[in-house]
Amino acid sequence: MSREIKGKFAEWRRAAPLALLVMMVAAAGDAALSAPQQSQSGAPPAPPAASTPQAVTGTSGGDQGPQRFKTHTEEVLVPVMVRDGSGTAVFDLEKKDFRIFEDDVEQRVTYFSNDAFPLSVVFLVDSDLPQRTADMVDQSLGAVLGGMAESDELAVVLFSQFPRTVMDFDSNQNQISDILKRTDLGRHFPGQGSRTMTEPPRPTTGSQDAGVPQQAKILGKVSKDLDDAVMYCAEMLRTRGRDRRKLVLLVSDGHNSHNNQASFTEVLRIVLANDISLYGIGVSEAVLDRKRSAILRYADATGGDMFYAPTRGGLEDDYTRILEEARNLYTLSYAPQGTDRSKEFHSIEVRVKRPGLHVLARDGYYVLQPKK
Repeated sequence: MSREIKGKFAEWRRAAPLALLVMMVAAAGDAALSAPQQSQSGAPPAPPAASTPQAVTGTSGGDQGPQRFKTHTEEVLVPVMVRDGSGTAVFDLEKKDFRIFEDDVEQRVTYFSNDAFPLSVVFLVDSDLPQRTADMVDQSLGAVLGGMAESDELAVVLFSQFPRTVMDFDSNQNQISDILKRTDLGRHFPGQGSRTMTEPPRPTTGSQDAGVPQQAKILGKVSKDLDDAVMYCAEMLRTRGRDRRKLVLLVSDGHNSHNNQASFTEVLRIVLANDISLYGIGVSEAVLDRKRSAILRYADATGGDMFYAPTRGGLEDDYTRILEEARNLYTLSYAPQGTDRSKEFHSIEVRVKRPGLHVLARDGYYVLQPKK
């Protein structure tokens, strides 16, 4: 054996134990990452993270360089509310009581929890209401804090033609209370959001008086673009983590113009793709006409709910009820099996075995393809 070959062989023998040690440490790290994590703060266990199709890098030997393999594992998260015949929430069900179907194919529930989850809420308030209703809503706003927990976060958005962020996400209840006390639906937007959040989604013409909400005129009337406002809120919620329950809490008379940039279908696509639910509280005309589809359609499709408040007391009670129920929903998840993965939309149906109960869950979800 030549001296050069002997030298290389000796180097390999010295390096082998080190390589083995590196492999053992890496394996131990992988095992630690895959083991269940115990929360030190008493928070609920984190739901399974959704994984989208991704490239996995590996080597095949030789000089061919890294090879890329695509995986298509998914985990679909489904918050579920169950009510009895009187409309009272039912919280004593177990995993075995639920069945879940995707595209009419029954799925195996891989994750179940009835623990409370922290909320990320966009409080979306109609700023173009009749004066008497606007005064009632103004006086009720601070009551939303009665339904919040310390771990929750709230953003406040007002809308008519354009949505405007009054307050970005915050969990400081004193600061939230101060902002809500200064909110006046009839006169101005208090506070100052970031430029990105406060810029209208399209240009306006004409000047804006100091202290007056930016409301463009269309044919002499203010256009109320509810679809665009919900889209705006969905973009705010899109980046919040899956360990939080994401919802839009909408207070409105239900009017919606034909001047929205986004259609209902386009907005719903974004909302469902990002695990967002919408809860609506109808005021003014919506109380009399309870078939206003602009709010109800979003609530039905996203697994939210719809309430009606003819009085300030009813409105304040609804805030607390919605937030407490949303925090304590059942959480189910499953890895889709036996369905056509080339489809963009997949329907979801949740059933419970106990008779006489009504289930609220989202209609389905969209698989959004990454932008190229």
